[in-house]
Amino acid sequence: MFVSHVLGQWMARTQRQCQLCQLPLDRNEPLWCTHCLARFPRLPYCRRCGATTPAPTSACGRCLSDPPPWQQCYRLGEYRFPLSQLIHQLKFGGKFWLAEPLGQQLAREITTPAPTLIPVPLHRQRRLSRSFNQSTLLAQAIARTLGSTCDSNALRRVRHTPPQHHLSRRERQQNLRQAFILKTRDLPDHVALVDDVITTGSTLTELTRLLLAQGCRQVDIYCLCYTPAHGRTSR
Repeated sequence: MFVSHVLGQWMARTQRQCQLCQLPLDRNEPLWCTHCLARFPRLPYCRRCGATTPAPTSACGRCLSDPPPWQQCYRLGEYRFPLSQLIHQLKFGGKFWLAEPLGQQLAREITTPAPTLIPVPLHRQRRLSRSFNQSTLLAQAIARTLGSTCDSNALRRVRHTPPQHHLSRRERQQNLRQAFILKTRDLPDHVALVDDVITTGSTLTELTRLLLAQGCRQVDIYCLCYTPAHGRTSR
């Protein structure tokens, strides 16, 4: 509710411009114009891992041989314009109100909502430097739209880790070892982890295994973007 209130105040006090092209918005356009919204990538993808595929599929070839531990993945698109610019504005530009419309848009893609949504936690050092966790804001927006519950305290990151995308698979696993703890024990059978971007997937893999070990039977992933392998070193 707080984000929605701030969003309304901000829109009322400023000249309404598209957050991407900066052109004036029509009355029925919330934060981006119809032209920019049409450029949002709507690429087919694997519903298991989130990777872009030639056609929509429940499991791509890689998932048939080496599936991730989670069950379903819902996303908006790949990490490229315009989603990449919006996420950068959200995380580093202080435009935290973008989480509400982005979360609402992602929620429309989710066919079987989980009753409890859990944001990927930030270490307190990074959260203090940013002043908010974008995954928590997204999870709250999605939960409001779906009628689910957001448990922002279920997981805690207890060890600060360096970025994952320059590490090998083995190094990523070692990097995340004992980096998280589960604080909430009373969780439903079906939960969803919420993050802004899937890059290597190692963090979500570690958290999913932690939730499954505590008795959850199905863990889904809700994210805004998936970073293809060729674009991971650019982040």
